[in-house]
Amino acid sequence: MALFHPVCLIDNDVDGKLFVKESALQILQKIEQPVVVVAVVGLYRTGKSYLMNRLAGKQTGFELGSTIESKTKGIWMWCVPHPTKAGTTLVLLDTEGLGDVDKGDSKHDTKIFCLAVLLSSTLVNNSQGTIDNKAIEELQYVTELTEYIKVKSSDDDEDDTEFVKFFPSFIWVVRDFTLEQKIKGKSVTEDQYLEFALKLKSGNSRPVKEFNLPRECIRNYFPSRKCFTFPFPTTSEKVSRLESLDSADLSFEFLEVTDRFCKFIFDKSEIKKLKDGYIVTGRVLCQLVKTYVDTISSGQVPFLENAVLTVSVIENESAVKEGLQVYQTGMEKLKDSFPLELRDVCAEHERLSSIATQTFMGRSFKDSEGTYTKCLEEEMNKLFDGYLHLNEEASKKRCENLLTTLSAPMTEKLKQGFYAIAGGYVLFSQDLEDIVKKYKTQANKGVKAEDTLEEFLKQKSVDSNAILQADKKLTETERKIMGERLLHPTTEHDG
Repeated sequence: MALFHPVCLIDNDVDGKLFVKESALQILQKIEQPVVVVAVVGLYRTGKSYLMNRLAGKQTGFELGSTIESKTKGIWMWCVPHPTKAGTTLVLLDTEGLGDVDKGDSKHDTKIFCLAVLLSSTLVNNSQGTIDNKAIEELQYVTELTEYIKVKSSDDDEDDTEFVKFFPSFIWVVRDFTLEQKIKGKSVTEDQYLEFALKLKSGNSRPVKEFNLPRECIRNYFPSRKCFTFPFPTTSEKVSRLESLDSADLSFEFLEVTDRFCKFIFDKSEIKKLKDGYIVTGRVLCQLVKTYVDTISSGQVPFLENAVLTVSVIENESAVKEGLQVYQTGMEKLKDSFPLELRDVCAEHERLSSIATQTFMGRSFKDSEGTYTKCLEEEMNKLFDGYLHLNEEASKKRCENLLTTLSAPMTEKLKQGFYAIAGGYVLFSQDLEDIVKKYKTQANKGVKAEDTLEEFLKQKSVDSNAILQADKKLTETERKIMGERLLHPTTEHDG
């Protein structure tokens, strides 16, 4: 679901507490495609929004401030079709500028940074000037990640490799870079420049430990790292109008790096995944956003595996509903053809059950114990029992109607006393046999054909017995009359 403009995903209330915007969640909920999530973080007023607009393929969108005020508050989201990965949505997250002194809450920035890490598949750190010690210290939030994020709810010690399974790839963007890209007089690549800046010092003194700590965190938490150095985009008097400038007003070098940066994001940024490679769709991301924000806003520490468990419950319940819907839709179509033979209903049940299970498996998540698979089977079997009953009812109704139609002449004869004669029982039996023969030649009677016929014959046996008894009496009376006639012939007189 493409958006024509960014929307606020996570906002601050009057007390500075983070909350999720319901309208944004509804947008994510409708995205069934896998998502590549790119989040940008960095100090306020460093031009983060410009890069995100370029990734969206637009000149404007995320707001760029032209004053010293921070424009972006909370986290804003822009969902666009991925330009190179068909069937994938690119979700861009522009975060509130870090280090804004007007916020007052020293922990607010850490929460924003943590959410960017938790939600993204690629994290872009946007800074200005150079990657010096000051720039690395400004990324202090990375040293607090393990205080604000835990992998497991148990008290077991967690090593950095556990976090790597959940954390995004990392890109450091350096804006307004003016230095020569050299180390000890030798030209180096942007990535080599970053790795040099993250190099650790040897020693155990306190200053050395303080120097190494943020570097160790970046190296350990983000083993996949990339760097882009952007020169000044234009003259100082024009830079405040960056989003309104034509390409001709921007330096060729700046545009070249911008294009390289965008191409790298498009080609290399991976689809967001959870532990064990489970692909995140917009719908799953919606659940993650709610879970993480609610947890962090309540002052608790989000446990990554708990969040995954929460998502798995929601996804598996939805997967059961989706599979059940597939089964029920198919059986409802089959119902239009009732009555059918039992083997035909069972065959379609088996076929639809297989399709429904495949649908479930395509959406289910971490159902290793088969709990939800079993739930789907049980629900389908309940429905199947219901459809078997409906098929029986349809068969019974069809057979009853058929027998009513076939026996209509007999019913009329009974009303008129047609069989109330000597030999009437033979006539009745012949008519009944004729009805049964015709009934048996009729197709598509269904599973209740024999039972319904048996019930019909049981009902007719009452008429049959009555006619038989009457026939016996009539035949006996007629026999007596014939005997009298033989013993006492009638004398005819001529007139």
